[in-house]
Amino acid sequence: MKLASSLLFPNQWRLLASPPQLYLQAFVFSTASSTPKSPTFWSPTLRQCRNLQTAVSPVVTSSYLPTSYITQKQIETPTSPEKQGPPVQESLGAFQKLPMVMPSIDLYSSALRKSKRVQPTKGIANIAKRERNRGAKQLDALMKELALPLKGYMESFPRRRLLHPYERSLIELTLGDGKYEEVLGKVDALRKKVQSVGKEHASLCAKALSKREAEDRLSEGVEKLELVFQQQGIAVDELLSIAKVLRAMPVVDLEMPTLCLVGAPNVGKSSLVRILSTGKPEICNYPFTTRGILMGHVILNYQRFQVTDTPGLLRRCDEDRNNLEKLTLAVLTHLPTAVLYVHDLTGECGTSPSDQFRIYKEIKERFEDYLWIDVVSKCDLLGGGSPVIYAKEDASNDEAETIRYRETGPDGSIHVSVKTEQGLSELKRRVKEVLSSEMKKIKSEVRVDPTVASS
Repeated sequence: MKLASSLLFPNQWRLLASPPQLYLQAFVFSTASSTPKSPTFWSPTLRQCRNLQTAVSPVVTSSYLPTSYITQKQIETPTSPEKQGPPVQESLGAFQKLPMVMPSIDLYSSALRKSKRVQPTKGIANIAKRERNRGAKQLDALMKELALPLKGYMESFPRRRLLHPYERSLIELTLGDGKYEEVLGKVDALRKKVQSVGKEHASLCAKALSKREAEDRLSEGVEKLELVFQQQGIAVDELLSIAKVLRAMPVVDLEMPTLCLVGAPNVGKSSLVRILSTGKPEICNYPFTTRGILMGHVILNYQRFQVTDTPGLLRRCDEDRNNLEKLTLAVLTHLPTAVLYVHDLTGECGTSPSDQFRIYKEIKERFEDYLWIDVVSKCDLLGGGSPVIYAKEDASNDEAETIRYRETGPDGSIHVSVKTEQGLSELKRRVKEVLSSEMKKIKSEVRVDPTVASS
C-alpha cells in the first residue's frame, strides 16, 4: 500500500480515499456529459483527475514502447515470410528522388574535419587517459561520418526489381546489365570496411598505455581509413555519375498520352518533334543522331501531351539490336503510347525503302493494338512520285506490296515536308485526334492496385 501511495499524486490519493459517493458522482458526470443539455458540475478534485493523462505501453519485440512512438516510427512486429506480402513496386519518377551524392574526396575531407572537433570527455585528469579517450572518440566519429552517408546512399537508391519496368529497362540499357547493382555493392563493401577498420583502431587507441601511444594509434587509424577511402572510394564517384545520368532521364507521366515517333535512323523524326512539340532534339545528317529518349510536350485545347523522339531501328533481330534500339522498344512496350511511324522513301537516310518496309511490318505486327499514324517524310524530294534512290538495292525480286510501298508508302499515310511545310497542317490535325483518343483510352482503363490484385 505504501508503494502504491508513493506512485500517486496527492490529489489522486485523496480521490482514492474519498467515500463511494464521490465515485458515483464521477460516474454520473461521465454518463451525463454525453447529453449536451445536461448541466455539468465539477469539484476541484475531479477537475484535477480530468487533466491526468495515461500512456499505453504495449510489448513490442520484448520491450515496452509508448503507443505514440509506435505510431510515429511505424514499428512493425516481425512476420513470417509466408505472411509477408510481395514488395510494392514504385511508380515512375524514382530517378528524380535520388539523393545528392558527394564526391569521395569531399566526403572524406568533411568527415575528417568534423572528427577533429571532437573533444575528450570532461573531468579526466590523467593525461594518458584523456588522450586515449580523445583518440578513441575521434576515430569513432570519423568512422561514423564516413559510414552513415554511405548507408544513406544504400537506403535511398531504389532496388532495381522494385522499379517500374520502363525505368528498369532504362537502367539496363543506359548503364549496362548489372552495372547498377555492382556499384551499389561496392559502396556497401566500402561502408563495411570503414566500420571494421574504424572500430578496430578505436579499440586499439582506447587500450593505449601512454599519451604518446594514444597519439600514434590515432594517427595510424586516420591513415588507415584514408587509405581505405583512396583504394575503394572510386565506388562513391561511380555512384555520383550514375545518379547524374539517371536524374537527367526524361520524366514520363503514365496519366498523360504519349506520341512516340518511330522509324529507321535519320528519316526525319527529330525534325518532326521540333515542329510538333517543345522538344529540341539534335538534327544531323548521320544515323543514330538521337542517342537516348528525348521528351517534348504539346498543348492541344489547353491539354498537355507528351511527344517522344526515339533512336532509329535497323533491320535485324532483337538479339542483335544495340542498346539505342532497345530503348525504343522499351518505350513502346512499357508506356501508353500512340505511334507516329516515319518513312523515308528517298533512301537518303541510308536504309533502303525495302528494309524500312520490313522493319515497319515487324513493329506494326508487334504493336498492332496501338493507335497509329504513318508519315512519309521528305516528300519534296519525291519529284513526280518517283523516289530518288540513294541506297542501292535490287528491286527485281520485290513483291507487289513492297513495290507499292516504295512508290506511295503505307496506305493512308500523310506525306509531309519540313522544308516546304507540305502536309504539316494535316499531320497536326491527325496528331490531335490520336492523342485525344489515347486520353479517352487511358481514362477508360481500370487500374488495379498490384498489391490488391495479388491478395
